[in-house]
Amino acid sequence: MRKFATVSYNLYGNFTNYGSALQTYALRRAISELAPSEVEAIVLDYCPDCLRENDPLNPAKRMWDADEESRRMVELTMPAIRENYAKFDRFYHEECNLSEGSYTSSNFDDSFAAEGLDGYVCGSDTIFCIREFDGFDDGYFANFPAMRNRSISYAASFGDVDWTVDESETLKERLANFKALGVREGGADFEWIRANVDVPVTRVLDPTLLLTGADYAPIVGEPQMDEPYVLLYSRRYNPAMEAYADRVAERLGCKVVDISLRATNAERGHVMRYDAGVEEFLALTKEARYVVTNSFHGLIFAAQMHTPFSVFSREQADTKISQLLAWLGLSNRAMVSGDEDVPLEMSFNDMESRLAELRESSLGYLRGGLRLLGAECL
Repeated sequence: MRKFATVSYNLYGNFTNYGSALQTYALRRAISELAPSEVEAIVLDYCPDCLRENDPLNPAKRMWDADEESRRMVELTMPAIRENYAKFDRFYHEECNLSEGSYTSSNFDDSFAAEGLDGYVCGSDTIFCIREFDGFDDGYFANFPAMRNRSISYAASFGDVDWTVDESETLKERLANFKALGVREGGADFEWIRANVDVPVTRVLDPTLLLTGADYAPIVGEPQMDEPYVLLYSRRYNPAMEAYADRVAERLGCKVVDISLRATNAERGHVMRYDAGVEEFLALTKEARYVVTNSFHGLIFAAQMHTPFSVFSREQADTKISQLLAWLGLSNRAMVSGDEDVPLEMSFNDMESRLAELRESSLGYLRGGLRLLGAECL
């Protein structure tokens, strides 16, 4: 049995994140299902130094939006935040096959022997975004001695970063730690890596798309509403998006279920569900008449569940959203102002055909990368 640990941004965020939890779940499951009797994947319980001060039960002290209104919304949402955190904690411990130990920079190298590992898979999400994680984290860039030449990346993202000359040189050095590089976005960063790093580089799907929509059935919760609704899932406050969700709900003759920190939206008739755990989020997405979101993974799970959706522009997320929509042939679902002519009906046939090919090529990369780490059975 070959055993690999995934290393990503998940357990130690300042706020919980459905995308982080589900990409963690999906990548571990996809690896384990490549050869169930011969390959095992665990999720490494790893906290980077830059996240050690995060407190998801007191997120206001380290939140990005420092204005008083945003902080007031967090305070109003705290009961739901606490309930949501407890559900996420249970999900990680029950569904993600966490490592036996917990690791930081001080003991990371112990993980290789302590967990009986053959290698590491770094990804996915924005682990290569040095602005988000205060530089080049050694766990995310496979720079701990135990990881060098025993690691591949899968669907790692650089975010939207302008690199200095010195940072580009450091990046080349860090990427040389990997046996193979699977990155999530194309574009200038992808082409630069191919030209400057002597490691095979492949663009791959986000791991949440390695599974089909039907594959999530075991973790989809029970229906959450007994009447039709539009799901509004907001990762950052956008009044134009909220107004659009209200218009769609009025056209469809239903309520708005709202997963956001905008607690006062209850006053406009929204059913507030920041308390929803991962399974409830999936159920709310699956059962919705329509999804309005500015979340990358919000659009992914609407597409996976074949729920019609619109996705709004969002700072630091536009590149990944636009590139994924183009890959799936769904660029017409993008919105900025809310005044765009986006039909409420959708067909997912072409998307599923595209996804089948992209899924097979991405799984092919994963098989090949793990073979480089000693999983000859693949």
